[in-house]
Amino acid sequence: MSARLPARSFALRPATESDLVAINDIYNHYVLHSTCTYQEELEPLDSRQEWFSHHAEKHPVIVAESAGQVVGWGSLSPYNTRCGYRRTVEDSVYIHHQHHRRGIGTQLLQELIARARTLGNHAMIAGIDGEQAASFALHSKFGFEKVGHFKQVGFKFGRWLDVIYMELFLDGHRSESSLANRAAGVTPQIFY
Repeated sequence: MSARLPARSFALRPATESDLVAINDIYNHYVLHSTCTYQEELEPLDSRQEWFSHHAEKHPVIVAESAGQVVGWGSLSPYNTRCGYRRTVEDSVYIHHQHHRRGIGTQLLQELIARARTLGNHAMIAGIDGEQAASFALHSKFGFEKVGHFKQVGFKFGRWLDVIYMELFLDGHRSESSLANRAAGVTPQIFY
């Protein structure tokens, strides 16, 4: 068992393959004990290695480290694999369960936003379980806005769960056509 860290006694750096055991251990704690992921089976290390191999320069993985121990991690992933979504990313932030409320999540998300901007992304998406008030508050702090609420789409621990989607425009504004259509009350055409 590790001791709690004083606030801000950690450093951020790019993740390496040698961090994958720690990354996976942090994640698997939440698989077993939280609704912040809807995964119910422990993530095997070989799957984590495959996941990491798909996170190259455009979709970085970073870790927060203190005294040689990984105490949190974050990543950018494609929001959708179709090419039209190539400038939209989704973030993930996980903190070791013994190191909450030390500013680690804030620093990880701030760094992910900066990297997403540097990489030329337009939008960043967060899918958050409706019970995860801390994650909702963290994203709100950085200007993410609630853009969707899907009711009872997840099921874990014997109960139905809601997912809230939040979005941040990385270049500071929505496209002109999106704003103009909304202001004019134009609804998109739907083809069947």
